[in-house]
Amino acid sequence: MATEKFLWRHIGPRPEEIDEMLKVTGVNSMEELIEQTVPKSIRLKKLPELPAALTESEFFDKIRGIAAQNKIYRSFIGQGYYDTISPAVITRNILENPAWYTSYTPYQAEVSQGRLEALLNYQTVVLELTGMEITNCSLLDEATAAAEAMQMMFALRSKELKKSGANKLFVDNAVFPQTKDVLITRSAPFGIELVYGDYSTFEMTPEVFGAIVQYPAANGEVRRYAEFAGKVHAGGALLAVAADIMSLVLLTPPSEWGADIVVGSTQRFGIPMGYGGPSAAYLATKEEYKRNIPGRIIGVTIDAQGNKALRLALQTREQHIKREKASSNICTAKALDATMAGFYAVYHGKEGLERIAKHIHAAAVVLSEEIQKYGYQLQSGKFFDTLRFALPEGVTAEAVRDKALEKQLNLHYCTCCCGQPRVGLSTDEKINEEEINAIIAVFAEAAGKTAEKAAFLDERTILDPDMIRDDEFMEAPLFKLYHSETAMMRYMKNLERRDISLATSMISLGSCTMKLNAAVEMLPLSWPEFGAIHPFVPVSQAEGYRQMIRESEQMLAAVTGFVGCSLQPNSGAAGEYASLMVIREYHRSRGEAHRNVMLIPASAHGTNPATSTMAGFDLIVVASTAEGNIDVEDFRTKAEANREHLAGAMITYPSTHGIFEESIKELAEIVHRNGGQLFMDGANMNGQCGLTSPGEIGADICHLNLHKTFAMPHGGGGPGVGPICCAAHLAPFLPSHSMVKTGGDHGIHAVAASPYGSVSLLPITYGYLSMLGAEGLKFVTEMAILNANYLASSFEKLGFKVLYKGSKGRVGHEMIWDCSSFNKEYGITDGDIAKRLMDFGFHAPTLSFPVHGTLMVEPTESEPKEELDRFIDALKTIRDEILELGTGKADKTDNVLKNAPHTHRVLTADEWNHPYPRSKAAYPLPWVKENKFWPQVGRVDDGYGDRNLFCTCYTLYEE
Repeated sequence: MATEKFLWRHIGPRPEEIDEMLKVTGVNSMEELIEQTVPKSIRLKKLPELPAALTESEFFDKIRGIAAQNKIYRSFIGQGYYDTISPAVITRNILENPAWYTSYTPYQAEVSQGRLEALLNYQTVVLELTGMEITNCSLLDEATAAAEAMQMMFALRSKELKKSGANKLFVDNAVFPQTKDVLITRSAPFGIELVYGDYSTFEMTPEVFGAIVQYPAANGEVRRYAEFAGKVHAGGALLAVAADIMSLVLLTPPSEWGADIVVGSTQRFGIPMGYGGPSAAYLATKEEYKRNIPGRIIGVTIDAQGNKALRLALQTREQHIKREKASSNICTAKALDATMAGFYAVYHGKEGLERIAKHIHAAAVVLSEEIQKYGYQLQSGKFFDTLRFALPEGVTAEAVRDKALEKQLNLHYCTCCCGQPRVGLSTDEKINEEEINAIIAVFAEAAGKTAEKAAFLDERTILDPDMIRDDEFMEAPLFKLYHSETAMMRYMKNLERRDISLATSMISLGSCTMKLNAAVEMLPLSWPEFGAIHPFVPVSQAEGYRQMIRESEQMLAAVTGFVGCSLQPNSGAAGEYASLMVIREYHRSRGEAHRNVMLIPASAHGTNPATSTMAGFDLIVVASTAEGNIDVEDFRTKAEANREHLAGAMITYPSTHGIFEESIKELAEIVHRNGGQLFMDGANMNGQCGLTSPGEIGADICHLNLHKTFAMPHGGGGPGVGPICCAAHLAPFLPSHSMVKTGGDHGIHAVAASPYGSVSLLPITYGYLSMLGAEGLKFVTEMAILNANYLASSFEKLGFKVLYKGSKGRVGHEMIWDCSSFNKEYGITDGDIAKRLMDFGFHAPTLSFPVHGTLMVEPTESEPKEELDRFIDALKTIRDEILELGTGKADKTDNVLKNAPHTHRVLTADEWNHPYPRSKAAYPLPWVKENKFWPQVGRVDDGYGDRNLFCTCYTLYEE
């Protein structure tokens, strides 16, 4: 049988090139390189137990079979998840397009203008519909966004409230259950007390700092919250509103009746339900709170030539800079989903969205009127899309359920506050007259009656005039230009050309692992068998998902050397947080709640200290040695000094400095001897898989970035997935969920809205592991280490200084090289080098992290030797350009490095006043001419953008 191994499609260098690369690296074999890189004391004695590797064809057949096990019933369950019509032009050109899903977070603005504009559009839509003043460019999900709002309100307490110790948050009873679940988790470390009740009867007290309500309420009721908002503000507190973004197309925006913060999900804007995720959440607020808003904000600025440009604004408030003082540990969010949701709004425009919202609402009106004819009592007379019915005498919820399932319909079943059963439903944009009559028939037949046919008209409403918005919104030209598929396709293509992605060239970001996201792994993402499943359907309808979840958890546990796994955390930082909360609960179960100290190396990712603070721990920073290792004696001293209160330590391995520290087992033993638990940050698992494991090293729990090591794409800043794996003693505390049985027997409350997080992305990692197997996974890791050492050896021959190495002179899967000498001798910074690389068509490496004045490079195993050599050539040319400054051949202030990147507008202008030729700026090497990437804007002015903060697309259309 003629089959090819997936391994050799995933790995870049060809077999015949490996010996040549080993020779450049200075070793004779892969075994010799690994022996010099990975300490023998932590090497696995046997490979992880994974199934035999499948070919691409075999995996495709298997995932087809798994998908077929999911039953696509029409779900009208609602509760934050709704079926949608994803425009094919967006699915085809964004979700299925590697130019969009393989791009990195837009920290390098000059080569990210397309994504930045798409996300700016998203922000504009959110602000237009909520009526608020500033928003971010997405969060993880509605429940965690509500938790972020809670923490914002807590941080924004007045001096008087802080002094009095105000620590109570009012949570209305009609907030979604999964949101309440996450609020419980996130409130505990801050000592926030959740107070539940009915907003209409709740009386403010001095201990209350904030309140949160649902709009419309979970039971569907459209409420008038203005009086309640006034009461909250009179008490000196703030009001957060969880709002359905589609309902805001019709309903009075929360800003008009007193909301301070508005959160919600944009899943209804064309994003499949996907058994719970991913879909982008939003958080919008008042501009006065801009320093407290979590996540990333897109802002408008100018470039070096004075042209408008986009960038990430106000970055100094984020966790990668503020560390433990950050207001949030948000890192990866849901940028790709936000992009799609923004395009959905652009494609439909205001009129299209109004048509959809009216359709949804009118369907609910028809159903409410018709179902009541059969003896069911509607529980709320004012609604947008969600209905709740009390049952006629003699009719049971089970009878309704049975009839619904016969017709392959899922409805919502619940118990009201008085203990009586209720049956409900939520309409969506897909509903039609046939489905309306099928739903009516369910209720009629359950009541022993025959349904009469109903007609469906879109122009129906039961809303009072004061409930309907009457302001102007979405008036920007953007929302009027792209309503034909041709126009929309060209607009998306226009933005696509402004970005560097893996479809363009290597993205050598240290600690971010921008590897191949294989097409066969990505294909299932747009299949309805995965997309059309509501997260709260009966288990029997999601057998395919359940198999994939079970097998993925088993494979991830095997790779990490652990026994327990939870897929619920929906980002890397969320995985860190979930891990620390599991550790916290473990100590509490043993009567050791006083253990509240976390040791964190000085070199740690910014999310580590931020996460530790969010989880309620007091952090103590451990020093690094001159060689970049954790200072063992400092670690030991601080662990022993805090042994009575030590909760644990957070360690990244291989280290953030890119090396395998030989003291790691000793560090684990120190933590355990002093009563703590060791969390291993899995950001660098691409250097571990198959060679060692967190369990082998001595860790107790770890998180994994599936969007790094395990082949999920970065999506321009998300979605990320951050599952956690743990040892047996921590498994009972893995996250649970209020709506679906998952997690340990004593699991912490939920850390995400969905039981399994961003689970519709799981086919990617499932495929990656299934097609590699244990041997393949090990070889992938070895190739990642070889590619890194090949670059490191080549860089050193060019005179670049690799800052940190292991005891035998090797780097791990990434390296840091020092640019400070160039600044001292020639005035050229690491930023100048980063910008000049754009002229060669490369995205910059990780800039000034974790050491200022450095570049961190990680080539991954997927980059071909040809691309690595181009990157080396580019750096050699840049090195020569730097030396020209020393010889006087180039001007010290007006040179290709200081002026980089060079745009097509600059290079084609009539005037050229620089001392170097245009050709040197545009085509520094011959191969650049063959595939030139043109940066859309020149070097952006960060300070200008922060001083003049604009966060909507309207400014792009001003003269």
